[in-house]
Amino acid sequence: MKTSLKDFQNQTGQKSPNQENPGQEEPDRVDEMDKEDRQKTAGYRAEKFHPTLWIQGQKSASLAGKTIVLGITGSIGAVRTVELARELIRNGAEVHAVMTEAATRILHPDALHYATGNPTITELGGRVEHVEFCGLKGRADLLLIAPATANTIGKIAYGIDDTPVTSFATTALGSGVPVMVVPAMHESMFRHPAVAENLVKLKSWGISIVGPRLEEGIAKIAANEEIVLEVERTLGSKTLESRKIIITSGSTAESLDPIRIITNRASGKTGRELALEAYRNGADVTLVHRNRLGFAGIREIFSESAGDMTDAVLSELEKGYDILISSAAIADYTADPSPEKIKSGGELVLKLKPTRKLIKECREKYPDLVIIGFKAETGVKKDELLKRAASTLKASKLDLIAANDVAKGGMGTEENELYLLGREKNEPRHARGNKRKLAAFILAEIADLLK
Repeated sequence: MKTSLKDFQNQTGQKSPNQENPGQEEPDRVDEMDKEDRQKTAGYRAEKFHPTLWIQGQKSASLAGKTIVLGITGSIGAVRTVELARELIRNGAEVHAVMTEAATRILHPDALHYATGNPTITELGGRVEHVEFCGLKGRADLLLIAPATANTIGKIAYGIDDTPVTSFATTALGSGVPVMVVPAMHESMFRHPAVAENLVKLKSWGISIVGPRLEEGIAKIAANEEIVLEVERTLGSKTLESRKIIITSGSTAESLDPIRIITNRASGKTGRELALEAYRNGADVTLVHRNRLGFAGIREIFSESAGDMTDAVLSELEKGYDILISSAAIADYTADPSPEKIKSGGELVLKLKPTRKLIKECREKYPDLVIIGFKAETGVKKDELLKRAASTLKASKLDLIAANDVAKGGMGTEENELYLLGREKNEPRHARGNKRKLAAFILAEIADLLK
């Protein structure tokens, strides 16, 4: 069924020329509407008419209301940008792609049109697209150039405008729109002194550089997950900016002999999401665990046993931190390990001894440190869970505690349910959902504590 112009104007909030000012000309809509209104209108049109944008915000709302221009240059890494665009959209962004002519020989512009829900810009025309998005009153919140070749990096460094992408970059830098560059090229090109100098110059201008990964003689484009994380940090709320946070995560492992260990079912998913969410919100993050996260912006310390983790945290705290989040399921008992493999076949009797208490030692040494703990119970009613959590909160002198019944789920699962109790806020706050959502819930409470 066709939609009349009048009906379309009603749907989008547009008015006919004489609706408010009969006999007068329609005022300039670009001047009249502020940036947010223009973004909402453009996003509404795209979502209504392009099915790709049905995925918008399905993963999170971390980029909701943000307009990102994705600049694509002539690296083979360009083939990764279809999924990169969609990941940005899944986190709420509106994405517009702009390509160099070299990039179109690697990836057809229609692929980016489909991926973003918006026509791909391959040349500048009467719309003056570089100004529309990256000018002084532009719609873009970020210009993300991924992949960025050595050629494009050099042109940006010297203000050369001979491709649509470099014109967008020059305009963005001149108007204060944030720019992020994701290099991708052969390693020999990446190591060229001029390329290195150009990247230093871009950084000095406030341009964020993400990656590359040096593998197989190639400076490869950073993983999409890392690029999206850096975009979220750049455009995020900054509620934890300049705060140093150390997080313990996952299970510990206590040695019985050179081969065997005692451990628990904790997967480290909660600690992982806490680290990522803290980083998105501007924090300087250190993660202590026996896994590997692999994001350049998050410092990691490998720690296997309960004793190792306690020593690592105490040593790290000497460098000055604002917050400790003890989300690891630290072993309560350990053993004196055998120096050789214990022979199999017979009964084995283990003599276990209590481990040191990380939170207790940290609180004694750092009385002013904000400490968040976790309380896991099994098969208890809500009132009893909250009672035990409140007791631990007080006894351990915590600022905040997250309590949950792991018999109902949480250990190793994607979803969880928990209650937060604080020293200042006695009323428990309840949350349920995936662990990313719960991490955001916890860190919002922490940010509130620090105000």
